[in-house]
Amino acid sequence: MPRPKKIRICEGGMFEKAFKPTRVPMDKLRKIEIMRDELEALKLCDMTGLTQEQAGLRMGVSRGTVQRILTSARKKVAEALVEGAALIIREEEKISQNPQTRESAKLKKL
Repeated sequence: MPRPKKIRICEGGMFEKAFKPTRVPMDKLRKIEIMRDELEALKLCDMTGLTQEQAGLRMGVSRGTVQRILTSARKKVAEALVEGAALIIREEEKISQNPQTRESAKLKKL
């Protein structure tokens, strides 16, 4: 069983919003989901200029985790821009720390 995902500290409330090409209806576009922690890592490193280590301290995760999050986020943003897809910002599902609740959530997904 994989290790539980560490909670990431994210500021702002951009989730459940979308960025898309103009003059194209949303139902005609391919949608690419970007998670809130990916957006936060992009903001901290690419917009504000923090190092990955500094961003990790702000988000409560390691530098290596920030690097993996950034790699994923940059790929998604580049793909959306180049291919003209919609970028959907999502809040990740809350996963309970209670093992019984986690197991029942897994069974519901099956």
